[in-house]
Amino acid sequence: MDSVYSINIERAVLSSVLFNPEEIEDILGVLKPKDFYLPAHQKIFEVMMKLHGDDMPIDEEFIRKRIDSKAVDDSILLEILSANPITNTLAYVREIKDGAVKRELTTLATTIKKVSLEEETSANDALDVVQGELYKISTDSATSELKDMEEITGDTLSYIKKMKELGNKHLIGETTGFYDLDKRTTGFNEGDLIIIAARPAMGKTALVLNMALKNVEMKKGVILFSLEMPAEQLMLRMLSAKTSIPLQNLRKGDLDDNQWSNLSAAFDDLNTKRLFVDDGGSININQLRARVRKLAQNEDNNISMVIIDYLQLMQGTGNKDRHQEVSDISRGLKMLARELKIPIIALSQLNRGVESRPDKRPMLSDLRESGAIEQDADIIMFVYRDDVYKERDEARKEKEAKDKGEEYKSTFVNKPVEEAEIIIGKQRNGPIGTVKLDFQKQLTRFVDKENSNEAPIEVVFESVSDTNRETQIDVPDIL
Repeated sequence: MDSVYSINIERAVLSSVLFNPEEIEDILGVLKPKDFYLPAHQKIFEVMMKLHGDDMPIDEEFIRKRIDSKAVDDSILLEILSANPITNTLAYVREIKDGAVKRELTTLATTIKKVSLEEETSANDALDVVQGELYKISTDSATSELKDMEEITGDTLSYIKKMKELGNKHLIGETTGFYDLDKRTTGFNEGDLIIIAARPAMGKTALVLNMALKNVEMKKGVILFSLEMPAEQLMLRMLSAKTSIPLQNLRKGDLDDNQWSNLSAAFDDLNTKRLFVDDGGSININQLRARVRKLAQNEDNNISMVIIDYLQLMQGTGNKDRHQEVSDISRGLKMLARELKIPIIALSQLNRGVESRPDKRPMLSDLRESGAIEQDADIIMFVYRDDVYKERDEARKEKEAKDKGEEYKSTFVNKPVEEAEIIIGKQRNGPIGTVKLDFQKQLTRFVDKENSNEAPIEVVFESVSDTNRETQIDVPDIL
Protein backbone atom coordinates (compact mmCIF):
# COMPACT_ATOMS: atom_id res chain seq x y z
CA MET A 1 0.00 0.00 0.00
CA ASP A 2 3.01 2.33 0.36
CA SER A 3 2.97 2.88 -3.40
CA VAL A 4 -0.50 4.46 -3.31
CA TYR A 5 0.05 7.08 -0.63
CA SER A 6 2.76 9.15 1.05
CA ILE A 7 2.10 10.86 4.35
CA ASN A 8 5.17 13.05 3.85
CA ILE A 9 3.93 14.34 0.48
CA GLU A 10 0.48 15.05 1.90
CA ARG A 11 2.06 16.88 4.82
CA ALA A 12 4.28 18.91 2.49
CA VAL A 13 1.34 20.07 0.35
CA LEU A 14 -0.73 21.14 3.38
CA SER A 15 2.31 22.94 4.76
CA SER A 16 2.78 24.72 1.44
CA VAL A 17 -0.80 26.06 1.64
CA LEU A 18 -0.19 27.35 5.18
CA PHE A 19 2.96 29.19 4.14
CA ASN A 20 1.58 30.37 0.80
CA PRO A 21 -2.28 30.42 0.93
CA GLU A 22 -2.54 31.69 -2.68
CA GLU A 23 -1.50 28.22 -3.88
CA ILE A 24 -4.80 26.72 -2.81
CA GLU A 25 -6.48 28.08 -5.98
CA ASP A 26 -4.35 25.81 -8.18
CA ILE A 27 -4.57 22.88 -5.79
CA LEU A 28 -8.39 22.99 -5.65
CA GLY A 29 -8.44 22.46 -9.41
CA VAL A 30 -6.93 19.00 -8.88
CA LEU A 31 -7.54 17.72 -5.35
CA LYS A 32 -10.55 16.98 -3.18
CA PRO A 33 -10.42 16.19 0.55
CA LYS A 34 -11.00 12.49 -0.09
CA ASP A 35 -7.82 12.34 -2.20
CA PHE A 36 -5.74 12.53 0.99
CA TYR A 37 -5.03 9.15 2.55
CA LEU A 38 -4.82 10.21 6.21
CA PRO A 39 -8.29 11.12 7.61
CA ALA A 40 -6.79 13.97 9.65
CA HIS A 41 -5.27 15.43 6.47
CA GLN A 42 -8.67 15.16 4.78
CA LYS A 43 -10.29 17.20 7.55
CA ILE A 44 -7.53 19.82 7.58
CA PHE A 45 -7.78 20.30 3.80
CA GLU A 46 -11.57 20.52 4.08
CA VAL A 47 -11.20 23.32 6.66
CA MET A 48 -8.74 25.09 4.38
CA MET A 49 -11.30 24.91 1.56
CA LYS A 50 -14.01 26.41 3.78
CA LEU A 51 -11.73 29.22 4.96
CA HIS A 52 -10.84 29.99 1.36
CA GLY A 53 -14.52 29.98 0.37
CA ASP A 54 -15.36 32.36 3.21
CA ASP A 55 -12.45 34.63 2.23
CA MET A 56 -10.82 34.05 5.60
CA PRO A 57 -7.08 33.71 6.36
CA ILE A 58 -5.73 30.17 6.02
CA ASP A 59 -3.41 30.04 9.01
CA GLU A 60 -2.83 28.02 12.16
CA GLU A 61 -5.13 30.12 14.35
CA PHE A 62 -8.20 29.93 12.09
CA ILE A 63 -7.66 26.25 11.37
CA ARG A 64 -7.55 25.45 15.11
CA LYS A 65 -10.79 27.40 15.65
CA ARG A 66 -12.69 25.45 13.02
CA ILE A 67 -11.26 21.98 13.36
CA ASP A 68 -12.52 19.34 15.76
CA SER A 69 -9.66 18.65 18.19
CA LYS A 70 -11.07 15.18 18.85
CA ALA A 71 -10.91 14.28 15.15
CA VAL A 72 -7.46 15.78 14.50
CA ASP A 73 -4.66 15.28 16.99
CA ASP A 74 -2.68 18.45 17.73
CA SER A 75 0.57 16.68 16.92
CA ILE A 76 -0.53 16.21 13.28
CA LEU A 77 -1.03 19.95 12.83
CA LEU A 78 2.38 20.59 14.42
CA GLU A 79 4.01 18.14 11.98
CA ILE A 80 2.48 20.07 9.09
CA LEU A 81 3.69 23.39 10.48
CA SER A 82 7.21 22.06 10.92
CA ALA A 83 7.44 20.43 7.45
CA ASN A 84 10.22 21.64 5.15
CA PRO A 85 9.14 24.17 2.49
CA ILE A 86 8.74 22.78 -1.04
CA THR A 87 8.92 24.16 -4.56
CA ASN A 88 6.82 23.01 -7.53
CA THR A 89 3.87 22.18 -5.29
CA LEU A 90 1.73 20.97 -8.21
CA ALA A 91 4.13 18.08 -8.83
CA TYR A 92 3.43 16.89 -5.26
CA VAL A 93 -0.29 17.49 -5.79
CA ARG A 94 -0.28 15.22 -8.84
CA GLU A 95 1.43 12.51 -6.79
CA ILE A 96 -1.40 12.68 -4.23
CA LYS A 97 -4.00 12.50 -6.99
CA ASP A 98 -2.26 9.56 -8.62
CA GLY A 99 -2.22 7.65 -5.33
CA ALA A 100 -5.91 8.45 -4.72
CA VAL A 101 -6.90 7.04 -8.13
CA LYS A 102 -4.86 3.88 -7.51
CA ARG A 103 -6.55 3.38 -4.14
CA GLU A 104 -9.96 3.74 -5.78
CA LEU A 105 -8.98 1.14 -8.37
CA THR A 106 -7.89 -1.20 -5.57
CA THR A 107 -11.28 -0.71 -3.93
CA LEU A 108 -12.94 -1.38 -7.28
CA ALA A 109 -11.08 -4.67 -7.52
CA THR A 110 -12.67 -5.68 -4.22
CA THR A 111 -16.08 -4.58 -5.51
CA ILE A 112 -15.62 -6.67 -8.65
CA LYS A 113 -14.87 -9.74 -6.55
CA LYS A 114 -17.85 -9.07 -4.30
CA VAL A 115 -20.48 -8.59 -7.04
CA SER A 116 -19.08 -11.52 -9.02
CA LEU A 117 -19.69 -13.88 -6.10
CA GLU A 118 -23.21 -12.68 -5.30
CA GLU A 119 -25.60 -15.34 -6.57
CA GLU A 120 -28.58 -12.98 -6.76
CA THR A 121 -26.64 -10.58 -9.04
CA SER A 122 -26.67 -11.39 -12.75
CA ALA A 123 -23.56 -11.00 -14.88
CA ASN A 124 -25.07 -8.01 -16.70
CA ASP A 125 -25.92 -6.28 -13.41
CA ALA A 126 -22.41 -6.94 -12.14
CA LEU A 127 -20.93 -5.43 -15.32
CA ASP A 128 -23.20 -2.42 -14.92
CA VAL A 129 -21.98 -1.81 -11.37
CA VAL A 130 -18.31 -2.16 -12.38
CA GLN A 131 -18.62 0.09 -15.44
CA GLY A 132 -20.44 2.72 -13.40
CA GLU A 133 -17.79 2.76 -10.69
CA LEU A 134 -14.96 2.84 -13.22
CA TYR A 135 -16.61 5.76 -15.00
CA LYS A 136 -16.86 7.68 -11.73
CA ILE A 137 -13.15 7.11 -11.10
CA SER A 138 -12.13 8.15 -14.63
CA THR A 139 -14.34 11.26 -14.53
CA ASP A 140 -13.08 12.29 -11.11
CA SER A 141 -9.46 11.77 -12.10
CA ALA A 142 -9.73 13.89 -15.24
CA THR A 143 -8.09 17.25 -14.71
CA SER A 144 -7.69 20.26 -16.92
CA GLU A 145 -5.68 23.42 -16.60
CA LEU A 146 -6.68 26.96 -17.43
CA LYS A 147 -5.46 28.23 -20.78
CA ASP A 148 -3.94 31.69 -21.04
CA MET A 149 -4.83 34.09 -23.84
CA GLU A 150 -1.69 33.33 -25.88
CA GLU A 151 -2.58 29.62 -25.99
CA ILE A 152 -6.24 30.31 -26.80
CA THR A 153 -5.43 32.73 -29.63
CA GLY A 154 -2.86 30.28 -31.01
CA ASP A 155 -5.40 27.44 -31.06
CA THR A 156 -8.01 29.72 -32.62
CA LEU A 157 -5.63 30.84 -35.36
CA SER A 158 -4.79 27.19 -36.13
CA TYR A 159 -8.51 26.45 -36.43
CA ILE A 160 -9.08 29.37 -38.82
CA LYS A 161 -6.14 28.25 -40.98
CA LYS A 162 -7.51 24.69 -41.03
CA MET A 163 -10.89 25.99 -42.18
CA LYS A 164 -9.18 28.10 -44.85
CA GLU A 165 -7.39 25.00 -46.17
CA LEU A 166 -10.80 23.42 -46.70
CA GLY A 167 -11.44 26.10 -49.30
CA ASN A 168 -14.20 27.92 -47.38
CA LYS A 169 -16.47 24.90 -47.79
CA HIS A 170 -19.77 24.97 -45.94
CA LEU A 171 -19.31 21.39 -44.72
CA ILE A 172 -16.87 21.22 -41.82
CA GLY A 173 -18.06 18.18 -39.85
CA GLU A 174 -19.68 14.87 -40.83
CA THR A 175 -22.35 15.24 -43.49
CA THR A 176 -26.03 15.15 -42.59
CA GLY A 177 -26.62 13.65 -46.03
CA PHE A 178 -28.53 16.72 -47.26
CA TYR A 179 -27.07 19.76 -48.98
CA ASP A 180 -29.27 22.46 -47.43
CA LEU A 181 -28.99 20.93 -43.97
CA ASP A 182 -25.21 20.73 -44.29
CA LYS A 183 -25.17 24.36 -45.34
CA ARG A 184 -27.31 25.42 -42.38
CA THR A 185 -25.34 23.41 -39.79
CA THR A 186 -21.86 23.01 -41.40
CA GLY A 187 -22.49 19.30 -40.76
CA PHE A 188 -22.34 17.47 -37.46
CA ASN A 189 -19.11 18.52 -35.77
CA GLU A 190 -16.82 16.72 -33.36
CA GLY A 191 -18.01 16.77 -29.76
CA ASP A 192 -21.58 17.71 -30.73
CA LEU A 193 -24.66 16.14 -29.16
CA ILE A 194 -27.49 16.31 -31.71
CA ILE A 195 -31.10 15.61 -30.73
CA ILE A 196 -33.55 14.71 -33.50
CA ALA A 197 -37.12 14.68 -32.17
CA ALA A 198 -40.57 14.03 -33.61
CA ARG A 199 -43.93 12.54 -32.89
CA PRO A 200 -44.41 8.88 -33.95
CA ALA A 201 -44.60 8.10 -37.70
CA MET A 202 -42.88 11.33 -38.77
CA GLY A 203 -39.85 9.41 -40.07
CA LYS A 204 -37.09 10.23 -37.60
CA THR A 205 -35.65 6.70 -37.80
CA ALA A 206 -35.72 6.87 -41.61
CA LEU A 207 -33.92 10.23 -41.45
CA VAL A 208 -31.00 8.96 -39.35
CA LEU A 209 -30.75 5.79 -41.44
CA ASN A 210 -30.38 8.02 -44.52
CA MET A 211 -27.68 9.96 -42.63
CA ALA A 212 -25.91 6.75 -41.59
CA LEU A 213 -26.03 5.36 -45.14
CA LYS A 214 -24.51 8.50 -46.63
CA ASN A 215 -21.65 8.46 -44.11
CA VAL A 216 -20.80 4.77 -44.45
CA GLU A 217 -20.78 5.20 -48.23
CA MET A 218 -18.09 7.84 -47.63
CA LYS A 219 -16.07 5.13 -45.84
CA LYS A 220 -16.88 6.51 -42.38
CA GLY A 221 -17.65 4.24 -39.42
CA VAL A 222 -21.10 4.59 -37.85
CA ILE A 223 -22.43 2.90 -34.69
CA LEU A 224 -26.21 2.58 -34.40
CA PHE A 225 -27.92 1.60 -31.16
CA SER A 226 -31.45 0.49 -32.06
CA LEU A 227 -33.51 0.09 -28.91
CA GLU A 228 -36.85 -0.27 -30.70
CA MET A 229 -36.27 -2.07 -33.99
CA PRO A 230 -34.22 -5.21 -34.84
CA ALA A 231 -31.22 -4.87 -37.13
CA GLU A 232 -32.93 -6.79 -39.94
CA GLN A 233 -35.77 -4.25 -40.15
CA LEU A 234 -33.30 -1.39 -40.16
CA MET A 235 -31.39 -3.05 -42.99
CA LEU A 236 -34.58 -3.47 -45.03
CA ARG A 237 -35.23 0.27 -44.75
CA MET A 238 -31.65 1.10 -45.63
CA LEU A 239 -31.73 -1.21 -48.64
CA SER A 240 -34.98 0.35 -49.85
CA ALA A 241 -33.40 3.80 -49.65
CA LYS A 242 -30.22 2.57 -51.36
CA THR A 243 -31.75 0.55 -54.19
CA SER A 244 -35.07 2.38 -54.79
CA ILE A 245 -36.94 -0.89 -54.29
CA PRO A 246 -40.19 -0.23 -52.34
CA LEU A 247 -39.94 -1.36 -48.73
CA GLN A 248 -43.08 -3.52 -48.96
CA ASN A 249 -41.58 -5.42 -51.91
CA LEU A 250 -38.43 -6.12 -49.90
CA ARG A 251 -40.47 -7.33 -46.93
CA LYS A 252 -42.40 -9.78 -49.12
CA GLY A 253 -39.48 -10.74 -51.35
CA ASP A 254 -41.57 -9.65 -54.32
CA LEU A 255 -38.78 -8.63 -56.72
CA ASP A 256 -38.20 -8.91 -60.43
CA ASP A 257 -34.89 -10.04 -61.93
CA ASN A 258 -33.51 -6.51 -62.22
CA GLN A 259 -34.40 -5.74 -58.59
CA TRP A 260 -32.72 -8.96 -57.42
CA SER A 261 -29.60 -7.92 -59.31
CA ASN A 262 -29.68 -4.45 -57.74
CA LEU A 263 -30.23 -5.95 -54.30
CA SER A 264 -27.30 -8.34 -54.69
CA ALA A 265 -25.00 -5.50 -55.75
CA ALA A 266 -26.17 -3.39 -52.81
CA PHE A 267 -25.38 -6.24 -50.39
CA ASP A 268 -21.91 -6.63 -51.90
CA ASP A 269 -21.31 -2.91 -51.48
CA LEU A 270 -22.62 -2.72 -47.91
CA ASN A 271 -20.51 -5.70 -46.86
CA THR A 272 -17.44 -3.53 -47.35
CA LYS A 273 -18.78 -0.70 -45.18
CA ARG A 274 -18.37 0.00 -41.46
CA LEU A 275 -21.84 0.08 -39.95
CA PHE A 276 -22.14 -1.46 -36.48
CA VAL A 277 -25.61 -2.13 -35.07
CA ASP A 278 -26.55 -2.98 -31.48
CA ASP A 279 -30.20 -4.02 -31.40
CA GLY A 280 -30.26 -5.57 -27.92
CA GLY A 281 -33.17 -3.31 -27.01
CA SER A 282 -31.86 -2.58 -23.52
CA ILE A 283 -28.81 -0.51 -22.67
CA ASN A 284 -27.70 2.10 -20.17
CA ILE A 285 -25.16 4.89 -20.50
CA ASN A 286 -22.33 2.84 -18.94
CA GLN A 287 -22.84 -0.09 -21.33
CA LEU A 288 -23.17 2.22 -24.33
CA ARG A 289 -19.99 4.06 -23.39
CA ALA A 290 -18.03 0.81 -23.04
CA ARG A 291 -19.19 -0.54 -26.42
CA VAL A 292 -18.48 2.70 -28.26
CA ARG A 293 -15.01 3.00 -26.75
CA LYS A 294 -14.19 -0.59 -27.71
CA LEU A 295 -15.01 0.02 -31.37
CA ALA A 296 -13.47 3.50 -31.43
CA GLN A 297 -10.12 2.17 -30.14
CA ASN A 298 -9.63 0.35 -33.44
CA GLU A 299 -8.57 3.07 -35.88
CA ASP A 300 -9.53 0.85 -38.84
CA ASN A 301 -13.19 1.25 -37.82
CA ASN A 302 -12.90 5.02 -38.38
CA ILE A 303 -15.83 5.68 -36.04
CA SER A 304 -17.15 9.10 -37.01
CA MET A 305 -20.73 9.07 -35.71
CA VAL A 306 -22.90 7.36 -33.07
CA ILE A 307 -26.71 7.17 -33.34
CA ILE A 308 -29.15 6.19 -30.56
CA ASP A 309 -32.74 5.29 -31.48
CA TYR A 310 -34.10 6.45 -29.15
CA LEU A 311 -33.06 8.29 -25.96
CA GLN A 312 -36.16 7.63 -23.81
CA LEU A 313 -35.70 3.87 -24.21
CA MET A 314 -32.27 3.95 -22.58
CA GLN A 315 -32.15 2.59 -19.05
CA GLY A 316 -31.00 4.54 -16.04
CA THR A 317 -28.42 3.45 -13.50
CA GLY A 318 -29.26 3.15 -9.82
CA ASN A 319 -32.49 4.02 -8.09
CA LYS A 320 -33.22 7.50 -9.46
CA ASP A 321 -36.35 9.22 -10.67
CA ARG A 322 -36.76 9.29 -14.45
CA HIS A 323 -36.01 12.99 -14.75
CA GLN A 324 -32.61 12.49 -13.08
CA GLU A 325 -31.94 9.39 -15.19
CA VAL A 326 -32.54 11.27 -18.44
CA SER A 327 -30.36 14.10 -17.16
CA ASP A 328 -27.52 11.63 -16.46
CA ILE A 329 -27.97 10.00 -19.87
CA SER A 330 -27.91 13.24 -21.86
CA ARG A 331 -24.92 14.53 -19.90
CA GLY A 332 -23.13 11.21 -20.36
CA LEU A 333 -23.71 11.30 -24.12
CA LYS A 334 -22.39 14.87 -24.34
CA MET A 335 -19.25 13.97 -22.37
CA LEU A 336 -18.66 10.89 -24.54
CA ALA A 337 -18.98 12.98 -27.71
CA ARG A 338 -16.37 15.41 -26.41
CA GLU A 339 -14.07 12.62 -25.23
CA LEU A 340 -14.08 10.78 -28.58
CA LYS A 341 -14.37 13.99 -30.65
CA ILE A 342 -17.25 12.68 -32.73
CA PRO A 343 -20.90 13.75 -33.10
CA ILE A 344 -23.50 11.70 -31.24
CA ILE A 345 -27.07 11.76 -32.55
CA ALA A 346 -29.89 10.76 -30.21
CA LEU A 347 -33.50 10.47 -31.31
CA SER A 348 -36.16 11.65 -28.89
CA GLN A 349 -39.91 11.45 -28.51
CA LEU A 350 -42.10 14.52 -28.08
CA ASN A 351 -44.88 15.13 -25.57
CA ARG A 352 -48.47 14.51 -26.66
CA GLY A 353 -49.28 18.17 -26.06
CA VAL A 354 -48.18 19.02 -29.60
CA GLU A 355 -51.23 17.12 -30.92
CA SER A 356 -53.68 19.53 -29.25
CA ARG A 357 -52.35 22.68 -30.96
CA PRO A 358 -53.72 24.04 -34.24
CA ASP A 359 -50.14 24.39 -35.51
CA LYS A 360 -48.54 21.05 -34.69
CA ARG A 361 -45.01 22.04 -35.60
CA PRO A 362 -42.82 21.06 -32.64
CA MET A 363 -40.95 23.44 -30.38
CA LEU A 364 -38.29 22.97 -27.67
CA SER A 365 -40.84 22.76 -24.84
CA ASP A 366 -42.37 19.67 -26.52
CA LEU A 367 -39.31 17.55 -25.72
CA ARG A 368 -39.92 14.90 -23.07
CA GLU A 369 -37.82 15.59 -19.95
CA SER A 370 -36.77 18.65 -21.94
CA GLY A 371 -34.71 20.49 -19.31
CA ALA A 372 -31.59 18.35 -19.31
CA ILE A 373 -31.80 17.45 -23.01
CA GLU A 374 -32.20 21.06 -24.11
CA GLN A 375 -29.28 22.13 -21.93
CA ASP A 376 -26.79 19.49 -23.09
CA ALA A 377 -27.64 19.41 -26.81
CA ASP A 378 -25.66 21.47 -29.29
CA ILE A 379 -28.27 21.01 -32.01
CA ILE A 380 -31.96 20.13 -31.63
CA MET A 381 -33.91 19.28 -34.78
CA PHE A 382 -37.55 18.37 -35.24
CA VAL A 383 -38.98 16.27 -38.08
CA TYR A 384 -42.41 17.44 -39.23
CA ARG A 385 -44.64 16.23 -42.08
CA ASP A 386 -47.98 17.97 -42.32
CA ASP A 387 -49.43 15.22 -44.53
CA VAL A 388 -49.25 12.77 -41.60
CA TYR A 389 -51.81 14.84 -39.71
CA LYS A 390 -53.93 15.40 -42.82
CA GLU A 391 -54.09 11.65 -43.42
CA ARG A 392 -55.06 11.03 -39.78
CA ASP A 393 -57.78 13.70 -39.93
CA GLU A 394 -59.13 12.16 -43.11
CA ALA A 395 -59.23 8.69 -41.55
CA ARG A 396 -61.04 10.10 -38.49
CA LYS A 397 -63.67 11.89 -40.61
CA GLU A 398 -64.24 8.75 -42.67
CA LYS A 399 -64.74 6.67 -39.53
CA GLU A 400 -67.15 9.20 -38.01
CA ALA A 401 -69.21 9.22 -41.21
CA LYS A 402 -69.25 5.43 -41.32
CA ASP A 403 -70.40 5.24 -37.69
CA LYS A 404 -73.30 7.57 -38.58
CA GLY A 405 -74.16 5.53 -41.64
CA GLU A 406 -73.30 8.40 -43.93
CA GLU A 407 -71.39 8.31 -47.19
CA TYR A 408 -68.05 10.10 -47.12
CA LYS A 409 -66.15 11.29 -50.18
CA SER A 410 -62.50 11.78 -49.38
CA THR A 411 -60.61 14.68 -50.92
CA PHE A 412 -57.28 13.56 -49.49
CA VAL A 413 -54.63 12.57 -52.02
CA ASN A 414 -52.12 9.98 -50.78
CA LYS A 415 -48.98 11.32 -52.40
CA PRO A 416 -45.91 9.13 -52.99
CA VAL A 417 -43.70 12.13 -52.19
CA GLU A 418 -44.53 14.38 -49.23
CA GLU A 419 -42.91 17.60 -48.13
CA ALA A 420 -40.98 17.31 -44.89
CA GLU A 421 -39.65 20.06 -42.66
CA ILE A 422 -36.48 19.74 -40.59
CA ILE A 423 -36.95 22.44 -37.98
CA ILE A 424 -33.72 23.51 -36.25
CA GLY A 425 -34.97 24.66 -32.84
CA LYS A 426 -31.53 25.10 -31.29
CA GLN A 427 -28.05 25.40 -32.72
CA ARG A 428 -25.33 26.46 -30.33
CA ASN A 429 -22.97 27.65 -33.06
CA GLY A 430 -25.29 28.58 -35.88
CA PRO A 431 -28.71 29.85 -36.97
CA ILE A 432 -32.05 28.22 -36.32
CA GLY A 433 -34.67 27.83 -39.02
CA THR A 434 -36.33 25.29 -41.30
CA VAL A 435 -34.89 23.14 -44.08
CA LYS A 436 -37.40 21.53 -46.43
CA LEU A 437 -36.86 18.02 -47.81
CA ASP A 438 -38.99 15.56 -49.73
CA PHE A 439 -39.96 12.23 -48.18
CA GLN A 440 -40.42 9.30 -50.56
CA LYS A 441 -42.83 7.13 -48.58
CA GLN A 442 -42.43 3.81 -50.38
CA LEU A 443 -38.64 4.02 -50.07
CA THR A 444 -38.53 5.50 -46.52
CA ARG A 445 -36.11 8.01 -48.00
CA PHE A 446 -35.60 11.73 -47.46
CA VAL A 447 -34.08 13.66 -50.35
CA ASP A 448 -33.13 17.26 -51.05
CA LYS A 449 -35.96 19.19 -52.69
CA GLU A 450 -34.05 19.84 -55.91
CA ASN A 451 -33.17 16.14 -56.32
CA SER A 452 -36.51 14.56 -55.51
CA ASN A 453 -37.71 14.28 -59.09
CA GLU A 454 -34.41 13.66 -60.82
CA ALA A 455 -34.04 10.64 -63.09
CA PRO A 456 -31.99 7.71 -61.76
CA ILE A 457 -28.25 8.10 -62.19
CA GLU A 458 -25.69 5.42 -62.79
CA VAL A 459 -23.89 4.18 -59.68
CA VAL A 460 -21.03 1.68 -59.57
CA PHE A 461 -21.13 -0.75 -56.66
CA GLU A 462 -17.89 -2.42 -55.61
CA SER A 463 -18.40 -6.17 -55.62
CA VAL A 464 -16.65 -8.37 -53.06
CA SER A 465 -17.04 -11.56 -55.09
CA ASP A 466 -14.07 -13.79 -55.93
CA THR A 467 -13.98 -12.43 -59.48
CA ASN A 468 -13.80 -8.89 -58.08
CA ARG A 469 -16.15 -7.72 -60.80
CA GLU A 470 -17.90 -4.35 -60.85
CA THR A 471 -21.64 -4.29 -61.43
CA GLN A 472 -23.27 -1.17 -62.87
CA ILE A 473 -26.91 -0.58 -61.96
CA ASP A 474 -29.25 2.35 -62.15
CA VAL A 475 -30.20 3.61 -58.73
CA PRO A 476 -31.23 7.10 -57.55
CA ASP A 477 -28.76 8.99 -55.42
CA ILE A 478 -29.91 8.91 -51.79
CA LEU A 479 -29.23 12.60 -51.52
